[in-house]
Amino acid sequence: MSTPVSADDPLSRERSHLASSRAALRAMREDVQSLDIRDVTANWVNAQILERQIGDRIKALADLSHTPLFFGRLDYLHAPGADRAEGAEGERFYIGRRHVHDQDGDPMVIDWRAPVSQPFYRASKKDPMDVGLRRRFGYTGGDLTAYEDEHLSDPAEAATTSKLLQREIERPRVGPMRDIVATIQPEQDEIVRSGLSGSVCVQGGPGTGKTAVGLHRVAYLLYAHRERLARTGTLVIGPNRSFLHYIEQVLPALGELAVRQATVDDLVAQVEVRGTDEAPAAVVKGDARMAEVLRRALYSHVTLPTEPVVVVRGSRRWRVPAYELEGLVRELLARDIRYGAARDALPQRVAHAVLVQMERAGEAPDDRVQDAVARNSAVKAAVKAVWPPVDPAKLVLRLLTDPEFLAEHAEGILTGDEQKTILWARPARSVKSARWSAADAVLIDEATDLVERTHSLGHVVLDEAQDLSPMQYRAVGRRCSTGSATVLGDLAQGTTPWATRSWQEALAHLGKADAVIEELTAGFRVPTDVITYASRLLPHIAPGLTPVASVRENPGFFEVRAVSEDADVISACEELLHNEGSTGLIAADARVPVLAGALTAAGIAFLAPGEETTRETRLTLVPASLAKGLEYDYVVLDEPSAVVDAEPDERTGLRRLYVALTRAVSGLVVTHATGLPPQLT
Repeated sequence: MSTPVSADDPLSRERSHLASSRAALRAMREDVQSLDIRDVTANWVNAQILERQIGDRIKALADLSHTPLFFGRLDYLHAPGADRAEGAEGERFYIGRRHVHDQDGDPMVIDWRAPVSQPFYRASKKDPMDVGLRRRFGYTGGDLTAYEDEHLSDPAEAATTSKLLQREIERPRVGPMRDIVATIQPEQDEIVRSGLSGSVCVQGGPGTGKTAVGLHRVAYLLYAHRERLARTGTLVIGPNRSFLHYIEQVLPALGELAVRQATVDDLVAQVEVRGTDEAPAAVVKGDARMAEVLRRALYSHVTLPTEPVVVVRGSRRWRVPAYELEGLVRELLARDIRYGAARDALPQRVAHAVLVQMERAGEAPDDRVQDAVARNSAVKAAVKAVWPPVDPAKLVLRLLTDPEFLAEHAEGILTGDEQKTILWARPARSVKSARWSAADAVLIDEATDLVERTHSLGHVVLDEAQDLSPMQYRAVGRRCSTGSATVLGDLAQGTTPWATRSWQEALAHLGKADAVIEELTAGFRVPTDVITYASRLLPHIAPGLTPVASVRENPGFFEVRAVSEDADVISACEELLHNEGSTGLIAADARVPVLAGALTAAGIAFLAPGEETTRETRLTLVPASLAKGLEYDYVVLDEPSAVVDAEPDERTGLRRLYVALTRAVSGLVVTHATGLPPQLT
């Protein structure tokens, strides 16, 4: 570590390079802003597209004043790619969030995703990867204030834990989630840089950085496969809006502006969701067996023809007999293509049969004649009778409201009791008036895909995946059927009645059974005492998982405090607010209104989950049901037993409690007026 003492001192030189790099970035941005496209584009459409691309480029080149432009430096022993025997002198690279070059095109900062940057994350004393010196930089605000060197090729220098790295990991959190580009660990980097062609599933306990790994993987893939993913698209899927708001600034901070973010509910939003299901009904509707019920119900609309088709053209009548029509229908059914695609193909098949007869009669019809025959009213009427159009929402509505229709197509798949569970008590008069639930919307999405193939993206990141039902996995899988996926989650944090039991099973439903499963067990976020306390629940909620081992040097603090009234809970919040950083008050959903009133009475301002914390308002009141994926420097957890009791069964309640216990980055106070759950004591 060093302090500036003169213009020749290393820190001064690094500050000078930072100033020059910022100036170069400004010049790059100004060059883009000065582009004149008036005489470049052929029409207004191309002009608008180019304008938008230029606008995105300008945004990507923004210099964020409080975000370090570079955070590390690599001094190579030899020039990358050179023959070491030649003695080629090594090069020096500054590693940052984006590429910056000077007016001659020479790099001043190298993008962290470039191959030459990889040793910054993976080089070690054991394998220096031809790096002589790795330097890390420390910042205060946007000012470079410190540096730290590791001489990887010097056997006399002992390996030590980086103080700057540790300080960056433990830096207090105010506002939304930030990137971890300066602190990515070797095991995380391997996942981040894995190829686009393969899918990856990351099992990671609280604080292991799985969400950050998933987001940085998207950024890396966009760097390494820019053109391909620009065509096919990328998508990040989160559990709820609060979570998406929390993570939404990570990718833009890395210069990636075009990644769409959504929830599963957003993906399947073909109808307005106004109703809710009881847990037993939601479990059955989310079961993968429902896909076969839907398929049977859809294809029950296809009937084999009993009448011929007679096509009149001029003075001639062409007759396609019923048995030949039946053969065409059976052939399309056997091909197992989408219902709508088969329906579109049938008129052409019938028309082709007519053209064969015309040719035998000595005529010479062409493609225009075939298209005309396919549009013939007799052919269209026959196709409509044999293979009628089906509205997916109406199909699902009939299944959920017509006991006989459901029984016919669920026979041998769902039991009688399961069928009764999902039938609506009050039949709806129409699709628009129906009180659809979230699970119903997923069924409609499945039915829609049976009719017409869902568009597939190049890569999808699915976070908090442990809470998805098999049918929801199928809905996500359809969005990356020809692409790849990064699946992130923690089996111990599954809090839905249909929560994932194993990643192998989940990946099969997703259509990615060959995905590689990785496990992250090093905890960078949660203090040792906190994760140790929360891990008491693991034998009861996920006995096969490896407990997270905290690698934080700062032990934080942890306290279990018996209280007698709500005012004591508010006092605990006031104590924590004296510290720097954010504070979360997490409570069972039913307790939130009571605590909100107590905070207001005490004159303490607070936010709802998803609202951005500020220097003035640093307390967030969090219902336990929305705590997943969020984190705060300090947490007060109110009444653990109430969190458990709010869930339909004990195991789900304990998992919800595990989530709530592991949201703290620096300190946790557990307050309770009633007894603690026995699993904690």
